[in-house]
Amino acid sequence: MTASAPADVPAGVGEPTPAAAASPLRPAGPRAGRLGRLGRARRTRPADLLGLAPFAAYVAVFLGAPAYAVITAAFKDDAGHATLSNVTTTLKDPYRHAFTVSIELSVLSAVLGAVLGLALAIAVSGARRDGFVHRAVTTASGVLAYFGGLPLAFVFLATLGPQGLVTKWLNSAGYNLTQHGFVLWNMAGLVLVYLYFQIPLMLLVIFPALDGLRPQWEEAARSLGASRRQYWLRVGGPLLAPPFLGALLLLFANAFAAYATAYALSTGSVPLVPIQIGSVMSGNVLAGQENIGNALGLWMIVVVGLVVVAYTLLQRRTARWLR
Repeated sequence: MTASAPADVPAGVGEPTPAAAASPLRPAGPRAGRLGRLGRARRTRPADLLGLAPFAAYVAVFLGAPAYAVITAAFKDDAGHATLSNVTTTLKDPYRHAFTVSIELSVLSAVLGAVLGLALAIAVSGARRDGFVHRAVTTASGVLAYFGGLPLAFVFLATLGPQGLVTKWLNSAGYNLTQHGFVLWNMAGLVLVYLYFQIPLMLLVIFPALDGLRPQWEEAARSLGASRRQYWLRVGGPLLAPPFLGALLLLFANAFAAYATAYALSTGSVPLVPIQIGSVMSGNVLAGQENIGNALGLWMIVVVGLVVVAYTLLQRRTARWLR
C-alpha cells in the first residue's frame, strides 16, 4: 500500500521540475551562482590584461602620439590659432586631384591583386599543406608581400625601365614599350609594380578563409545533388565573400599609404597623396600653409580608419564559420 500525499499539500510540491533539476554538468543553486560569478571575474580580471600592456604602449607611442600630433596640427594655422582653412584647402585642387589619383591607383591595384591572389590561393589550396608547393608559395608570399620601397623600384627599373633588361630584349625584337605608352611612372606602370606586393598579400590574407571551408560541406552538397558550380554559388562563395571583401579593403589601404616605391619610380612627378605630404614636409609649401601636410595626413587617417573598421566588421561576420 502506497502512502499518499497529505491533503493540504498541492500535487507536485516536493518534486523537482525539469528546470530546477540538478544537472551533472551544470551545478544548481547557490554554487552555480558562485561559479558563474567566478567565471565572469576570470574573464574581466585586470591582471589578465597585463600581457597587452607592451603592445598598448607600443601603439600609444608609435601610432597614437603621431596621429594626435597630426590631427591637432591640421586645425592650426602658422601662428598656432585654431582654423579650418587647412582642412578645406586640401579638398581643392591640386590636392583633390592627388586624392583622385591615389584612390584610382589603390582601387585598380586592389581589385586586380585580390582577383589574381584569390585565383592563385584556390589553386595552391588544393595541394598538400605539408607539400613543397604549398610551403614554397606561402614562404615566398611572406617575403614578397613586404618587399617594397626603393629596392622594389630598383628591381623594376632594372627590368622594365628605359634601359632595363626586358626593355632591351623587346627593342631588339622590334617592340618598343615606350612607343606603346608603357612607362613605369604612369598609371599602368604603377599598377603593375603594386601588384608585385598586392598579390602575395592577398594570398596570405585569404588562405585562412580557404582553409576554413570544410571538405565535408562540399561532400554534403554533392550528396544532395549539387554540382561544383552550385556549391561555390550557394555555399563556398557566400562564405568567402566577406573575407574577400575584407582583403580587398586591406589591399586598398596598403596601396593608398604606399610612398617610397612610387616616389622612387616617378621622382615625385605622380600626384599621389603620400608624395604630396612628403613634398610639403620637405618645405615645398606656400607661405601661410605650413600645416597643409598635416591636413592631408588627417584625411588619410580618416580614409584608412574607415577601411579598417569595415574590414573588422567583415572579418567578424564569418569568424564563427571559418574557425
